[in-house]
Amino acid sequence: MTTQELAMEGEKHLEETIEAAFQIISAMNDELCNPSLWSTSATPSSAATATGSNGSALVSVDAAAIDGTSHHSESGGGGGGGGSGNSVLDEASLRYKNSVTSLRAVLAAIPNSHKAKASEMENGFGSPESEDEIEKLEEQALSLRMEIAKKNVHVKELIDKLRELIADISTWQSPCSV
Repeated sequence: MTTQELAMEGEKHLEETIEAAFQIISAMNDELCNPSLWSTSATPSSAATATGSNGSALVSVDAAAIDGTSHHSESGGGGGGGGSGNSVLDEASLRYKNSVTSLRAVLAAIPNSHKAKASEMENGFGSPESEDEIEKLEEQALSLRMEIAKKNVHVKELIDKLRELIADISTWQSPCSV
């Protein structure tokens, strides 16, 4: 596979990763906006877990959601699915993981395509035009890596905001001590 083909495939996987990350955030937002999913009978120990250690339990729940493991309410909601748990969030998490894995595979394959191209050039199959093309593709690959880094920072910021919102909601739901 040529470097240009790898770059195009990498761009496709990057777009899939961004779309899946957006779906994860959107599904989490839908859950937070659905009052029927909020626990109304929290025990003192579960309320302490939800708000204890400055939200550390909330951080592990968010991380588990991105990893695709299910740690959600038992009411069967989540994205409007009836009885199927949080299928929208779980599906988005799985798509995110798969697209990141594919993107990493493409990025790992780029140096191998450069080596194959270099060996062709050593054998007299290369031309100055292909060297220019290689440079352009290397720049494009670098640009894609930088875009991934920017998007990851943006997703992290959105997840941090979501954590803060969850902590606020947990505080509002906590029983008031008299």
